[in-house]
Amino acid sequence: MKQLIVATKNSGKVSEIKTFLEPFSIEVISLNDLPEMPKIIENGHSFAENALIKARTICQALQVPVLADDSGLTIPALNDEPGIYSARYAGDHNDTANNQKVLLKLKGVPIDQRQASFHTVMVGIKPDGSQIMAEGQVDGLILETPRGSNGFGYDPLFYYEPYQKTLAEMSPSEKNTISHRGRALKVLSQKFNEWW
Repeated sequence: MKQLIVATKNSGKVSEIKTFLEPFSIEVISLNDLPEMPKIIENGHSFAENALIKARTICQALQVPVLADDSGLTIPALNDEPGIYSARYAGDHNDTANNQKVLLKLKGVPIDQRQASFHTVMVGIKPDGSQIMAEGQVDGLILETPRGSNGFGYDPLFYYEPYQKTLAEMSPSEKNTISHRGRALKVLSQKFNEWW
């Protein structure tokens, strides 16, 4: 079975990506499975730049195909924060603290002004330099209190109106159908074989 490295330590992301790549009979390996990886310096100014930095750093180090994504939440009422800083909005990858910071900043903002979008850009790079890229987005609202125990990150606050649920209240299959990462992976899967 061929291997593809996913340049993340986020087990939630790895699980979603593994599910989508099952039809391709590819073993997905995350950075959690690999000791002593080079430090990835995410100094890009967009989701696309950061995804490219992650994929390129690991691909150059290991000389194997790498898939990376950069995702985040943008809230127009907060000037599109947290954006590319979503994972470290209130420190270093602390979901609870990140959610609390968003709620504090939105205190007093009425529900009809709490629109938000999740964005994902996925980039695959092979040692020969060939690349693949896909984007996905889902729109919703930020609730005043978290709901649900599935998912990760801002999922308990992100309310998806068509399903009348937060992302954290959805089953993994429901979430994969409509999520930003799910949508990006769907686009990616349509051109994956040609790239792979």
